[in-house]
Amino acid sequence: MEGALIARDRVGIQDFVLLDETTEGAVLSNLKKRFSKDLIYTYVGTLIVSVNPYKELDIYNKKQMELYMGVNFFELPPHIYALADTAYHTMLTEFNNHFILISGESGAGKTEASKKILQYYAVTCPSTALLNTVRDKMLMSNPILEAFGNAKTLKNDNSSRFGKYMDIQFDSQGDAVGGHILNYLLEKSRVVHQNHGERNFHIFYQLVEGGEDKLLCELGLERDSQHYYYLTQGQCAIVSSINDRNDWKTVKNALQIINIDELNTNHLFGIVASVLHLGNIKFDSDSKGQALLNSDTELSWVSNLLGIDAHGLREALTYRKIEARQDQVLSPFTTDHAIYARDALAKAIYGQTFTWLVNKINESMENKDSTKKTVIGLLDIYGFEVFYVNSFEQFCINYCNEKLQQLFIQLTLKAEQDEYEAENIEWEPVQFFNNKIICDLVEEKHRGIISLLDEECLRPGDATDLTFLERLEEKMGNHPHFVTHRLADKMTRKTLERGDFRLLHYAGEVTYCVVGFLDKNNDLLYRNIKDLVCQSKNAIVRECFSTMDPVSRRRPETVATQFKSSLLKLTEILMAKEAWYIRCLKSNESKQPGQFDEALIRHQVKYLGLMEHLRVRRAGFAYRRKYDVFLKRYKPLCPATWPHWRGMPADGVEVLVQHLGYLPYEYKMGRFIKGYMTRGQAKCTDNSEYLAFVRQNYLNRLKNNLPKNVLDKTSWQTPPAVLTETSEMLRKICYRLMVRKYVRGITPQRKAQLQLKFITSSIFKGKKDNYPQSVAQPFVDTRISEQDINIRVIQMIRNEHIKYSVPVIKYDRKGFKPRPRQLILTQTAAYLIEEAKIKQRVLYTSLKGISVSNLSDGIIVFHITCEDPKQKGDLVMQCDHFYEFLTKLCVIANKQNAVKVVQGSIKIEIQAGKESAVDFTTGQEPMVYKAKNGHLMVVATRTRTR
Repeated sequence: MEGALIARDRVGIQDFVLLDETTEGAVLSNLKKRFSKDLIYTYVGTLIVSVNPYKELDIYNKKQMELYMGVNFFELPPHIYALADTAYHTMLTEFNNHFILISGESGAGKTEASKKILQYYAVTCPSTALLNTVRDKMLMSNPILEAFGNAKTLKNDNSSRFGKYMDIQFDSQGDAVGGHILNYLLEKSRVVHQNHGERNFHIFYQLVEGGEDKLLCELGLERDSQHYYYLTQGQCAIVSSINDRNDWKTVKNALQIINIDELNTNHLFGIVASVLHLGNIKFDSDSKGQALLNSDTELSWVSNLLGIDAHGLREALTYRKIEARQDQVLSPFTTDHAIYARDALAKAIYGQTFTWLVNKINESMENKDSTKKTVIGLLDIYGFEVFYVNSFEQFCINYCNEKLQQLFIQLTLKAEQDEYEAENIEWEPVQFFNNKIICDLVEEKHRGIISLLDEECLRPGDATDLTFLERLEEKMGNHPHFVTHRLADKMTRKTLERGDFRLLHYAGEVTYCVVGFLDKNNDLLYRNIKDLVCQSKNAIVRECFSTMDPVSRRRPETVATQFKSSLLKLTEILMAKEAWYIRCLKSNESKQPGQFDEALIRHQVKYLGLMEHLRVRRAGFAYRRKYDVFLKRYKPLCPATWPHWRGMPADGVEVLVQHLGYLPYEYKMGRFIKGYMTRGQAKCTDNSEYLAFVRQNYLNRLKNNLPKNVLDKTSWQTPPAVLTETSEMLRKICYRLMVRKYVRGITPQRKAQLQLKFITSSIFKGKKDNYPQSVAQPFVDTRISEQDINIRVIQMIRNEHIKYSVPVIKYDRKGFKPRPRQLILTQTAAYLIEEAKIKQRVLYTSLKGISVSNLSDGIIVFHITCEDPKQKGDLVMQCDHFYEFLTKLCVIANKQNAVKVVQGSIKIEIQAGKESAVDFTTGQEPMVYKAKNGHLMVVATRTRTR
């Protein structure tokens, strides 16, 4: 098979570096030859160029995967599996982190490339039952994210409308043991509006077309996409190339595999349906121009599905609540305002739910083992987009592509040339376009487009999209990459509307229409709507919106600023890893197999920087290593260097390459040797240049790898001896700044959480096994709402003021049978409740101690003063919210010093004079049962401490 594969691949040149001439024409001709024979992959060194064939090719089966496993990168014909395998084995050999950057415009095949790499690792990595579940979850995250985050656009039937970065975590044996996804800028505006020829997110059509009859009935939906306003604006709800019914089955199966239970699945589909019903809510105007709902049917469905009050929803969609001193005034909406409020709610609910889904996928793939892991990251992010009308979304997407292009330049072209200059090796510079000028135009503080957009969003008064355009013209009138109708010359003006601005991107000119920029950047949800949604009985919606601070008056960050910050963090993540590249090209605009549009491909080759990358690879040396590393690897090839070379590594390398017969032009020797030898001496001619390089190199490394938060005490870069004192000064300054920034950003709610967490830490840190896992879990006000406590109980204890309540399992004193109970903490006592009965009241004054084990169980023992033989004795309970409950109790009852963490066994007093015990041990499965000795036996799983 291997021979046949290689013979078949003798079409054109497999690696552009080996072309006789490096002209654009030669590159295009080679691509065309190979494409005509379905050879869609070609190398530029270790970079892969992939041309989308728009048809299925039989080159991704298991036999192909096995063929590329553990093979040298250039040994077999170009394939995406070769890159995946080489990155994997390099990671294992060098024990460092890698990432694969998949780039190209919308429709070029980036998402498919990402899937192929993920499938390769799923099939070829070592396998165990546990790891198979991790892999299944990684693979099945794709159909879920595509359903909720992808849509048909004019360019692509399955276009990613969000950015995705996924880390695949491997242990030292090469087993895939976990994964984590970061998502970027979901195109929420698509929920409420689609351009002609485009669809909403796939999940809406999948539900309507594929959902079971019973489910649709429960959700109030009809099996007809044409019935829903949010699904029909593009006038292409049904697409022959998309099978929504089959995709629906795949998504339902995937949700089970990533452990989303039936209740949450029902809540999830309820949210999707509620968005469709929201879109069908219509408004009329009364005689005063105020908005009125013209029907209650859709409102009732939204109210039921989201579990929110119908009257409150009606009011929130037709009135704005304005706070005037101590009073609240309802200001009626116009119809336009009501539509804005409706659409804002739909976008907010869908956007928050998408984030919830990503978090659930991450939880299911989380690696619980804290030992060091290496990762391979996959970056599949929206490609460069140019539509007939380009709005805020295209502006953000194309800015993202500018940042990735800048990263590519930094990591390949510029870095390569800088290295030759530093090594003092003769080099003829390769000219390339550095797109920093465009990145600065967009993101520069106080002067960039994003800053000006934010200023206009925050400015009081009549700020509009057109006043924003005027601000751009005022600040950027002379910029070579920016033009508007007013600033353009006579010929260019004919191609621009008065509400447009045009940017000259690295990939070409794009004209943006400013209409909607301010609204989309603000992305504001009216406060009374936010307050209403926070009370939702839909568990997912309540969880999503509970993170929002209902009291805070601070304006949330704008969408563009959040996106800019997330791209900066992504760049930092990528800069800390070894890079591999896949450049995806569209073969034609009509998505037809066999068509090779030379003009289109020439344009992509140009803006993806392939020619510059090729020239750099051709001009430089393909292999470079430090002298000692090179000598260690190849010294067996020369008798003079094997088994030991006693002299300087550089001299040994010189002897070795001359023995192998290298000609002078075939290799070059870099500098730094004398400087390295004398690095510990006072500054002199020999070492001054080397020490300057060491300083610069260290400061550059430090700049790119600063600690991310005040708790990070380990990642500060170890300094060379010459910079020890400076490094310590910089470290102190850095941590002071981080502490100041952290303290200033703490909200009152966060402060209250930290105060509680401090109490938890003082009681349990270093004493109880699973304490480290509890640190990241937020404490909530209560676990049982008053509506869920029997009214008779409320009436009996109302004067004591309920402070906190939580479900517990109480174990009987005789026989230790488990009983589900509610535990309520008031100002003066703890109450054990069974439905309408108060089973036990424990005054805090009679609570003489609280005992817990040092293991990972949730058992709690209340030691109660017991003087009367008829009086109930100690109370044994189990609580899922162990740390939260005990911390709240300690604060309310002032019992911080009463908690004791014990090992082995806790003695309990069943009643006056009668004792028993709770014994603790560890095992494979957690259990609680009555042992043969009459004690309560608690078996906990052993938790690895971090």
